Amino acid sequence: LTRYGFERAIANLEGSGITEEQDASHGGFAFSTGMAATATCLELLSSGDTILAMDDMYGGTYRLMSLVRERSQGLKPVYIDMTDFSAVERAFAEHKPKMVWVESPTNPTLKVSDLAKIARIADDHGAIAVADNTFCSPVLQRPLELGMHVVMHSATKYLGGHSDVVGGVLVTRIPELAERIRYLQNSIGSVMGPFDAYLCLRGIKTLGLRMERHCTSAMAIARMLESHDKIERVVYPGLESHPQHAVAAKQMSLPGGPGYGGMITVFLKGGLDESRRFLENVSLFALAESLGGVESLIEHPAIMTHATVPAESREKLGISDSLVRLSVGIEDIDDLIADLESGLDAI
Repeated sequence: LTRYGFERAIANLEGSGITEEQDASHGGFAFSTGMAATATCLELLSSGDTILAMDDMYGGTYRLMSLVRERSQGLKPVYIDMTDFSAVERAFAEHKPKMVWVESPTNPTLKVSDLAKIARIADDHGAIAVADNTFCSPVLQRPLELGMHVVMHSATKYLGGHSDVVGGVLVTRIPELAERIRYLQNSIGSVMGPFDAYLCLRGIKTLGLRMERHCTSAMAIARMLESHDKIERVVYPGLESHPQHAVAAKQMSLPGGPGYGGMITVFLKGGLDESRRFLENVSLFALAESLGGVESLIEHPAIMTHATVPAESREKLGISDSLVRLSVGIEDIDDLIADLESGLDAI
């Protein structure tokens, strides 16, 4: 019952719209991990199907698609930059995918794709459109309202919000897909346990307040870093310098105004040595791969979250040795800025 409660809560937050009469547990499904949710979603495909995926996405999703399912399921992943809509159109025409998988913003370079456009072309080609909404949470972005068919979350991140639970979520607005996902959830068995569901229910009670603080602090930090002489470039959807700032402003927002999330990507001047010194000389920002908790975290994707992505692919995507990813927590903003300045002083 606790899991059902969380599933219905997240379905409501994402705007599933599936009614009690239509059932299929009202469209929300909770899993043991984010990767369990992703793996179950991929079971909607048949052996040999093509999936169109964002070229810059979470390393674990890439690993599952290319290093596991390509071998075991005959999955055919095609990776493209979905911020280039003409490339999306060409890929649909050439590869005829059965599913399109998009992160927006992406992990770790924070590219923002136009979800409404991608959903429309998926509809035109009869493909299932899936959005990983982990970086935004339903407070900032609701892909189902933009036409996407399925939303995925790592509940470990913003939904849980306290770095004390592991979980995943799928939500759909389409009753037929809800029936299929419910069947797969039951058949595969990677369901969320009751205490984890309780922790996620606790987390979403403060989700709105936390996202407001994440967003305001991240914007202040992004502006500070953008003006720092040891920073090559800052990528944050709320900055006008972001290549897809206009798209982000259209599809991401807090209930009371602009909101662009708590994730920041920073390119330092230098390379791996400079990055290491920076990472070793901050204290409030804990070195960890996760994100979305109340505490601030820092990581180096090239040697941590995206180490399994081939070096050639990382270079092509801009995941260089100078790239550092920040997950901005809810601590005092002055303390966070002072901590980052301390790390930069050590370079």
